[in-house]
Amino acid sequence: MTVTSTVRRMRLILGPTAALLFAAVQALAAPSTSGVACPGAEPEALDWLDRMSRSSHEVDYRGVVTFQRGDDMQVMQIAHSVTGGSTSEQMTRLTGQGAQVERADHPLECLHPGHKLLQVGSGLHEGDCGIAEHYRFAVSDGERVAGREAVRIQVEPRDMYRYGYILELDRETALLLKTSTIGRGAKVLERFQFADLAYGQNEQSSAAVATVHHAAHPNPAEQPAGQSVGMDWNPHWLPSGFMITDAAGHTDRRRTYTDGLAVFSVFLEPLRGDIRPGEGVARQGSTTSYTRGMRLAGQPVLVTVIGEVPVNTARMVADSVTQTR
Repeated sequence: MTVTSTVRRMRLILGPTAALLFAAVQALAAPSTSGVACPGAEPEALDWLDRMSRSSHEVDYRGVVTFQRGDDMQVMQIAHSVTGGSTSEQMTRLTGQGAQVERADHPLECLHPGHKLLQVGSGLHEGDCGIAEHYRFAVSDGERVAGREAVRIQVEPRDMYRYGYILELDRETALLLKTSTIGRGAKVLERFQFADLAYGQNEQSSAAVATVHHAAHPNPAEQPAGQSVGMDWNPHWLPSGFMITDAAGHTDRRRTYTDGLAVFSVFLEPLRGDIRPGEGVARQGSTTSYTRGMRLAGQPVLVTVIGEVPVNTARMVADSVTQTR
């Protein structure tokens, strides 16, 4: 799959930015964090995040959410259920042409790299701040969201390489009700929130949609065919705290990284001929797409960074891509 087709698919499956953040922040699994020694990591805030992680494993819910990027507003329906040792989810876009993403029977015990980065509880008592080393957390009274009383968690980045967030959690269940991504100057880049919410058993959406995507659970041992670029490569600079999320081979076209909240991918696409020097930048909400051409091992390539990071971060990551051997 080329970078172009990957970008097209990302746009089609509505709101991967919101979906990734929605899933990541719900996957926290930290025990009690009383006595936290990390500056800016308020114990009460981290305890609320722990409750939020468990709520996604304990409650069934169904609701309508809005996803706003600038002047663009999308409306989606979300259904989440817990059965036995797994969860199932369905997200349906109710505006535009319509699209649906389904994920069935995801094991509760499955912890991805982003989840593990958010498990700060036990490490805090041993002097390891985990994600609290890169963000400050604070708790306060929240607003009313979807008719529910909320608790607000302020997430402030400790450097210029990532965005901040404001999370609103249901005061009763700790379910994530609303999240805002905050850029420079306290500007809200995008907002994802429930407009209507009901707990309990629910039925899947019957809305007519143009596209249905079934999100499969990846097998790290199985890499898709035709994804090799024929050379070893890597970005040699990443913002502190980011780690690779997939089991990509040294010659695969894609690398994906997360710090537990933000996610970005780096793509390398071989070209048949040189392109003119320059760079391309596109932004939509908190999602940045940065592209530039270069030569690796004498081969012209196109490097693209796509994800929830500022433009300068994407540029620095792209500029650091080199052949490893």
